[in-house]
Amino acid sequence: MIYFSHRGANTLRVQNTVDAFALAHAQGARFFELDVHLLKDGQLAVHHDYSLLSTAGVDVKLKDLTAADLKNYPLKNPFTPCPVYVPLLPEILPHITPDLELLNIELKNDGNVYPGLEKILLNTLPPKLRPRVLFSSFDYPTLQRLRALDPTACIGQLTRCFNVQEALSLKAQSVHINHTRFTPQIAQTCHAHNLKIYCYTVNEKTLADRLAAQGADGIFTDKIADFLA
Repeated sequence: MIYFSHRGANTLRVQNTVDAFALAHAQGARFFELDVHLLKDGQLAVHHDYSLLSTAGVDVKLKDLTAADLKNYPLKNPFTPCPVYVPLLPEILPHITPDLELLNIELKNDGNVYPGLEKILLNTLPPKLRPRVLFSSFDYPTLQRLRALDPTACIGQLTRCFNVQEALSLKAQSVHINHTRFTPQIAQTCHAHNLKIYCYTVNEKTLADRLAAQGADGIFTDKIADFLA
């Protein structure tokens, strides 16, 4: 069973920040998940939502900001007195690449809101790191474009509606699905086609154990330390 640190140790630090990933690594995480957006200046920001409304209290879209602009929007931080900001992808990587097993990067690109995101992401990642990166997205055309750009890329189809033929057409390595939609039959179908099946977001050990017994290959969790203890 693989345990992905979902947005870092985000029950103890602000999600998708340097602090969250550094703490998760210190807790023993070697599998990580994060989200990327394309800024106005072509740099990649690590953040879940398209807007900063829920994290900084300001309804401004990331696509309208530059990397320098991010420092104008401190994120809500209930954990420490230190100000934290939306980081760039290259700021996160040094904190998780030592002993890294796998990094799942979710491309936030519904409706191709960020034209060119796939190419920029591929070009941003160090070549030596690419074999340890698993690319996923809810936006199917985004994964199709990424596959066309890199025939060797590892792709995980992130989906709300399981369709094994879609995963196979992408030459995906895995399927990622909400644990509430997971069934043993889905696991059996995935395994019959050499696909891994990962479930999100699982924070209880008993639930993770049940999913594993039913065929899940891994989970995404906010409480990585609980699973690595």
